[in-house]
Amino acid sequence: MHTYLNPASVMKSNNFSHGVEVKAPFRWLSVAGQVARDVKGAMPEGIEAQADLAWSNVFAVLKEAGMGAEDIVEVNVYLINRSDNAGFDKVRGKWLGAAKPASTKVYVSGLADPKLLCEVQVRAAKAM
Repeated sequence: MHTYLNPASVMKSNNFSHGVEVKAPFRWLSVAGQVARDVKGAMPEGIEAQADLAWSNVFAVLKEAGMGAEDIVEVNVYLINRSDNAGFDKVRGKWLGAAKPASTKVYVSGLADPKLLCEVQVRAAKAM
């Protein structure tokens, strides 16, 4: 499926791979940034509740494409508060399990709604 690249010359991470190689033929899926809004637009409070809903939304899109955590090759995370890092990572681990896609985390000054604390965007690939 995918080859996870973690060169010995680069500090190892327990949460992600430094590179993920995908060889053809694969279907690609780009999941737009998902936030903590349910189907009615309601938004929970707190980073763990928001992260859980954002990941739930990501996985709903993956499921629609017949994909799962093992198909995710790249994750981009946007957080508002550095103090939310541990809570976010706890929830991330719950959703990703043993999957360790390439990952980037960026701290930003704000998202589309001032109440949002995080946003999760992924790319996935699955063999055809």
